[in-house]
Amino acid sequence: MGEEQPQQKPETEVAESTEQSQQEYTWPAIRFDVPPHRTYHFHNQFTTSPIPNNFLKGIKWSPDGSCFLTSSDDNTLRVFSLPQNGSSHDFNANEQDSYAADLVVSEGESVHDFCWYPYMSASDPVSCVFASTTRDHPIHLWDATTGLLRCTYRAYDAVDEITAAISVAFNPAGTKIFAGYNKAVRVFDIHRPGRDFKQYSTLQGNKEGQTGIISALAFSPTHTGMLATGSYSQTSAIYREDNMELLYILHGQEGGITHVQFSKDGNYLYTGGRKDPYILCWDVRKAVQIVYKLYRSSEFTNQRILFDIEPCGRHLGTGGQDGLVHIYDLQTGQWKSGFRAAADTVNGFSFHPYLPMAASSSGHRRFEVPDDGNAELHLTGISGDENSASVWSFSYASVENDGGVSASDFNSQSEHENLHQDP
Repeated sequence: MGEEQPQQKPETEVAESTEQSQQEYTWPAIRFDVPPHRTYHFHNQFTTSPIPNNFLKGIKWSPDGSCFLTSSDDNTLRVFSLPQNGSSHDFNANEQDSYAADLVVSEGESVHDFCWYPYMSASDPVSCVFASTTRDHPIHLWDATTGLLRCTYRAYDAVDEITAAISVAFNPAGTKIFAGYNKAVRVFDIHRPGRDFKQYSTLQGNKEGQTGIISALAFSPTHTGMLATGSYSQTSAIYREDNMELLYILHGQEGGITHVQFSKDGNYLYTGGRKDPYILCWDVRKAVQIVYKLYRSSEFTNQRILFDIEPCGRHLGTGGQDGLVHIYDLQTGQWKSGFRAAADTVNGFSFHPYLPMAASSSGHRRFEVPDDGNAELHLTGISGDENSASVWSFSYASVENDGGVSASDFNSQSEHENLHQDP
C-alpha cells in the first residue's frame, strides 16, 4: 500500500494542472453578428483548366488547419496552404488570386468524394495524406506533400470488375477506410492496400434495411463507435462501426442524401439532401422524430452542398444556390446570421479547426450555347465572384479578465505553438 501512494500523487497533480490550464485558456467565441471579411480568394486557377465549364465541387480544411483541399469539375484536387497562421490580408476583388495552390493532383475521372486522414499534421509528413474516390477508379491515397500516389484500395463487383465508391471516410482511429457503394459498405484496412476488404450489405436477409447508393458517411466524434450513412434513396441510417449492425433508419428527407454530420457531442445527426431545402436535425438517442429543420436554398439543384459545424459545436454554417452562407444556432435551431459569399451556388463551407476562419467554394455546371456557331463553349460573363474559393475571417469575442484570451494573446499563442507549418 505504501508503494501505491507515490504513484497516485503525480496523477493528481497532473489532473489539477490540466484542469487549471483548461480554465486559463478558452477557445475564442466567434461573433457571427459581425460580417466576416474575405481574407484570401482564388478564381483564375480554376479558369485555366482545359475544361471550359470548370467549377468547384467542395472544400475541406485539413485536421491540423495548415491547409485546405478543393475539388473541381476538371477532375483535379488542389491543396492550398494557409500562410502565416491566417494573418489578415485586404483582398481586392480586381486583383489576381491571392496565391497559387501548393499541390495539384489530377484524377482520371470525375471525383465523387474526398477526405483527409484524421490525424494529419504538417509536422509529420507520413500523416499528410488524403483519400479520394473517382468514377470507374479505385480509392486513391495521395501524399499531400509530394502529390504522389501512396496506394490504392480496389473493390470488385460480381463479375470481377473494379467498382467505384461514391463516398469515402476514415474511421476515428485512422486505421480503416469506409466506402459507400450500391446497397453496400466496404471496409479497407489502411495498412493493407489492394483488393482485401470486408463487405457489409445494407440490406438484411428479409430485404429490410437501407437501399440505394450509400452517398455519404460520417463517424461520431466522441468515439462511441457509431457510423452514419446517407443514401440516394432518401434515407439515413446509423450503424455500429465494428460489425455494421443496423441501429436506426431515418426517414424524412425529400431528396437523396448528400451529406451527413454528427454534432460535436455525438448526440445529434444533421442530414442534407439534393433538391431538398432543409437540413434535418435528429436526436440519435431517440431517433424517432425530427428535432428541427434548417433552411437553405437548395430545392432546385442536384449538387452536393456541404455544411459544417464550428469547433465549439454551437453553430452550423451552410451555403446554397442564392450565394449566401447561413449560420444557425444549434441549441435553438434558429437562424443566427448570414452573409453573401459568392454570386453563385455556394456548394462547400468548412470551418477552420481552431482559428476563427472558414473557407467556401462556389460554382455550378453551366450549359451555354455560343451565338457565333462555334462548337466550343465560352464562359463569357463569369466573374471572379463565381466558380471560386474564398477564405473568410470572423471577428471573435475578446475576454481578457474572465479566463479567456484577447485577440493579440490568441495570435501570439498560435505562433508560439507553431500550429501552422507548410505541408
